[in-house]
Amino acid sequence: MVFAKANGNGNETHSDRVVASAQEEIRRSARDRDARHPEAASSISSGISIVGKIVGHGAVTIFGHVDGELRASIVVIAESAEMLGDVVAEEVTINGHVKGTIRANRVRLGGTGVVEGDIFNRTLAIEENARFEGASRRNENAINNPSPVQAGRLSR
Repeated sequence: MVFAKANGNGNETHSDRVVASAQEEIRRSARDRDARHPEAASSISSGISIVGKIVGHGAVTIFGHVDGELRASIVVIAESAEMLGDVVAEEVTINGHVKGTIRANRVRLGGTGVVEGDIFNRTLAIEENARFEGASRRNENAINNPSPVQAGRLSR
């Protein structure tokens, strides 16, 4: 069941629908995961900007702006959100803007999603009207295999 707050006249706003949609995506993903390993869910609100590395073991939803690296089990980039940097997760859903490399076993670009960068994935779904500028590389276990660029950095 999805609850959405109403604006002054009793109607839900576009922002409320976006939040409810992202929350439903997290719940759907959580149901698909192994119930023996419950994980926490976190979010970065729309008025928040973070610079640095974010590491989580559960689900993370970004509504604001992140400049850095994001690692979590499940990542949702909401419609108005911006992510500048690399994303590593088991599952990634993008409805906002990502500029950087994505490494995930499952990647879904929603209709409002924009990705500028490479995607390393096991499965990739791109909805109509999504924008993807970069290269996609299929990998059976994308989150555990370093990219050639990362491997080059490690050997120096």
